[in-house]
Amino acid sequence: MTTTPPPSPSPSPSLSVFSSRAHSFNGAAARYAANRPSYPPALFDTVEELAARPLTGARVVDVGAGTGIATALLHARGADVLAVEPGDGMAAQFRRTLPDVPLVRGNGDALPLADASADLLTYAQAWHWTDPARSVPEALRVLRPGGALALWWNTSALDVPWIDAQADRLQRHFGVDRVVEKNGDGSRSALADPSGRLAFAHRTVRWSRHVPLDTHLANLGSHSAFLIQDPATADAFLAEERTHLLTTFPDATVEEVYDVELLVAIA
Repeated sequence: MTTTPPPSPSPSPSLSVFSSRAHSFNGAAARYAANRPSYPPALFDTVEELAARPLTGARVVDVGAGTGIATALLHARGADVLAVEPGDGMAAQFRRTLPDVPLVRGNGDALPLADASADLLTYAQAWHWTDPARSVPEALRVLRPGGALALWWNTSALDVPWIDAQADRLQRHFGVDRVVEKNGDGSRSALADPSGRLAFAHRTVRWSRHVPLDTHLANLGSHSAFLIQDPATADAFLAEERTHLLTTFPDATVEEVYDVELLVAIA
């Protein structure tokens, strides 16, 4: 069943910026797919624990699937996955990467899915692009009784000194709010569902990856705060960032450290 969202009012400037950031990924989908971090196996172990069911054989809908980073891992765990993605560029990259995984166009505020049709809804780096006043009722509509909603974000580990220093530079140059990275269980749960209808369990999973400096910089540049900038502005920041990071990583191999913030609620 396809749900049509009600007409939206004319966007305010802040909503226009939000929309620009949300759509900015479509022109950088290949860069996103090549450089964004993945997720550790322990994350999916924890999803299974909190959802009280294995991923193998589960009907999973990965919403805001992007280029398919999380979708591929869910599929590899044996889930029967359907991806939902609104963006043209991201969807095209998804189909190149995962041609055998079904993909439908849509978003979390109006899921193109039948009632009680999913065991698990997942949002990897995507829930913050939804309006919880719409996406929470939609999740509850689509989930089967006892099904679960799982939301997660790779967040920068700010207790690592070089990451903390980089976060300061990002905040000064682009207004990227480092406080968001520090939000804990209560604040993240409240942001996920201001209505309080969902009782989220919260876990943090730390992991890291070693990547070439060029990959790290391309990962940074694939974030919406960079994508909406004038290219010269973004390139100038990344050039300065290269100089900063070479003092910490003279071999040009960066250890990125992440805390995956996971929220799971059973319907």
